[in-house]
Amino acid sequence: MRIAGPVRSSAAGRPARSPRNRCRTPGGRPATTLAEWLTAGAAATVDALREAGPDTEVWTWGWERRTAFWARRMAHETAVHGADAALAVGTVFEVSPGLAADTITEWLQIVVFAQAQGDPEAAELRGGGRSLHLHATDVPGAEWLIDFGEEGFTWRHAHEKATVALRGPLTDLMLAFNRRQKPDEGGLEVLGDRGLLDFWLERSSFG
Repeated sequence: MRIAGPVRSSAAGRPARSPRNRCRTPGGRPATTLAEWLTAGAAATVDALREAGPDTEVWTWGWERRTAFWARRMAHETAVHGADAALAVGTVFEVSPGLAADTITEWLQIVVFAQAQGDPEAAELRGGGRSLHLHATDVPGAEWLIDFGEEGFTWRHAHEKATVALRGPLTDLMLAFNRRQKPDEGGLEVLGDRGLLDFWLERSSFG
């Protein structure tokens, strides 16, 4: 688990410091390498979360006020940015099926939350009679159906015909859903209205 910068400090329960001071390990010793700093910060975050347990009430920006929220969020952040690093240097990216699937599920929950909070881009994810199906072909049960309604969208785990379907290996599905690769790259295929898929990806990026 590698977490950098202010995100790491917040999850560990310490305020983010200035860039100059951040280049030191939690114990106050100078970090000889960036890897040491990252490793020390990750260890501090894991220790803080384990000590607190999953059900301790804490501040979060989301819908859940427990330390479990941060443990899950940091795991997914690490997975996605681990993919960024692998793609940048051209190495193979690997992630467990359970983590990849939950990364998709959590992102759907984040977009639902953003829409409820009035995010202008997420607010556009509406329009009755349309649907988007995500189908992992290599992991049984790893499927998500997004239904667009007049007041917003809902999602559920289901295997149903949709306006557009994105199907292929779960890891590629996770990367495309997080805009780390194009929907027609790797082992993925788009069936149906590609415009609706692009509509979703453009309005669930939050910048």
